[in-house]
Amino acid sequence: MALPLAGVPSVIDGDTIEIHGTRIRLYGIDAPESAQICFDGSGKKYRCGQRSSLALADFLDAHRPTSCIEVGRDQFRRTVAVCTAGGVDIAEWLVRRGYALDWPKYSDGYYAQAQADARAAKFGMWIGSFEQPWDWRKRMTVH
Repeated sequence: MALPLAGVPSVIDGDTIEIHGTRIRLYGIDAPESAQICFDGSGKKYRCGQRSSLALADFLDAHRPTSCIEVGRDQFRRTVAVCTAGGVDIAEWLVRRGYALDWPKYSDGYYAQAQADARAAKFGMWIGSFEQPWDWRKRMTVH
């Protein structure tokens, strides 16, 4: 079993942190990209990726320390890990509050219930409309 990587993280974006120089992708979720635009309940545009990153930073500031257990590597060879802060699964916290989505392609539905709860409560992105981050990235890379 791998030893946890623990420390004070820096936020890279809404689903990626860095601890002691190691970039860590949170397991099973996908957050909007920093340039991604979503729409709130009244149809007004906002930067949902930026909002996701800021929410993650605020959460981590309030719930130290952070500990991550590697579960694999992504296609960019980044560490993929389940991370907790103050005993709370960070990815689940993000999904439950509507700042990130369960990514069934990688999660096997692990965060599906948290997402259903966020959607029912209209938390975060669920108050308005948005494009799934994986679809947004695919569309942005088509030339």
